[in-house]
Amino acid sequence: MTKRRIVVVGGGAAGFFAAITCAENAPGAEVLLLERTPNFLAKVKISGGGRCNVTHACFNAREFTTRYPRGERALISPFQQFQASDTVAWFAARGVELKTEADGRMFPTTDDSSTIIDCLVSAALQAGVKLHAHCGVEAITRPVAGGFELTLSTGKTLTADRVLLATGGCRTAALGQLAVALGHTLEPPVPSLFTFQIAVPWLRALAGVSVEEVELAAPTAKLRERGPLLVTHWGLSGPAVLRLSAWGARDLHACDYQFPLLVNWLPAWNEETLAAELQRRRLAHPAKLVTNAPIAPLSARLWEQLVAAAGLAPDLRWTALGRAGQHQLLRKLLRTEFPVTGKSLNKDEFVTCGGVRLNELNFKTMASKVCHGLYFAGEVLDVDGITGGFNFQAAWTTGWLAGRAMATGS
Repeated sequence: MTKRRIVVVGGGAAGFFAAITCAENAPGAEVLLLERTPNFLAKVKISGGGRCNVTHACFNAREFTTRYPRGERALISPFQQFQASDTVAWFAARGVELKTEADGRMFPTTDDSSTIIDCLVSAALQAGVKLHAHCGVEAITRPVAGGFELTLSTGKTLTADRVLLATGGCRTAALGQLAVALGHTLEPPVPSLFTFQIAVPWLRALAGVSVEEVELAAPTAKLRERGPLLVTHWGLSGPAVLRLSAWGARDLHACDYQFPLLVNWLPAWNEETLAAELQRRRLAHPAKLVTNAPIAPLSARLWEQLVAAAGLAPDLRWTALGRAGQHQLLRKLLRTEFPVTGKSLNKDEFVTCGGVRLNELNFKTMASKVCHGLYFAGEVLDVDGITGGFNFQAAWTTGWLAGRAMATGS
C-alpha cells in the first residue's frame, strides 16, 4: 500500500510545528517539509534579539486572544485547544526550559535562539520528517485524479495527498499566490510591527535614550498606547511604538505613515499634580537651574532637551520660571507633538497584517473550506499579534492543529 504523502510548504515556526505534530500522529505517513531558502527557522534565529521570544506568560486563552489586532475572535477556539501553557510543556518535554521576564515574555533559559532551533530540528528528524532546504514551490495544481501536484524550484514535480501552506507573511500579494491559485482570497498585505521615522534634530540627538513608560497617541487613527519607549537614530521605537503600529497597521498605511504623534513623557502625572511639583521645585530650589533638575524616570539628557524644546533658556533658574514658562514646560512634558514621516522595520523581524481570509478556514482544524486537503498555519493567515511572543504562539497553535488534522485527514 502506498504511503500517504503530506507536504508542508515553509520551514518556519508554524511549518516545523505542523510537520512534527503530523509525523508524530501519523507514523505511517511520509511527511516532507520544503523550505525555499538555505536556512530553516530563519525568523526564529533572529527573534527577540537572537534569544527567541517563544511565547507570553498569559495562560488564559480568552485573554491571550486580546493581543491580536487581527484574528482575535478566530483564535479563541484554537487557544482553548493549544495555548501558551501547552507550548511551555511541549518544549519542556523535549528538554528545553523557558523562563519568564518581568514583562511576561518567555525565552529559553539559555537566552539563545539556537536552543529552540536545535529542539525543533531534532524533534522533526526523530519523528521522521524529511527536511528539504533550497526547495521552493512555484505552483500547486489539482490533478483530476485527486491530491496535489507541486512544481518545485528545482524543476521537479511532486505529488501529495495533503498540503499545508506555512509560507510566512504575505509581504506582497505575489507571496500569497499559491493560496490564491487554489481558490483563496487574500486580505491586502501591509506592515504591522514597525517603528516611526521622525526627523526632529533634538530627538535624534537622543538616540539610545529609553523611558520606562510613556503614553503615545495617534489622533488620526484614534489610537493610544502605553509602554516603554526607545529613541533611535531615525525616530522612535520600543514596545509602545510597536504595539501602536500593530493596532493601527491599516489606518497608518492609509495615511502613508504621515501623521502627528503625541508623546506624554510622564503618564503617571496629570496637569494638576505636575504643576504642583514644578511649583514645589520653584520654592524648594529657587537658585537651581531648571535644566539640571529632571523628574524621574526621565534621564538628564532627555530632560535637558525637553526643557530646551519648551523654549526655556539653559541658564533659567527655578525662581525665574513664570506662569508662561511653566505652561510651556507642562505642555512639552505631557503633550510633545512629533510629525511622523515614515516607518522603518523592527530590525529584521517583519510581521505582516493581511493574508488568507479567515472565513475561508475551519479554525478547529486549520483546513481550507474551499480546497479539500489544503491546510494553513502561521503568518500566511490574516492573523497578527502585538510584540511579546504572540505571533510565535499563533504559529505553534495553528501548526499543532493543522498537524493533527492532516494526520487524521479531518
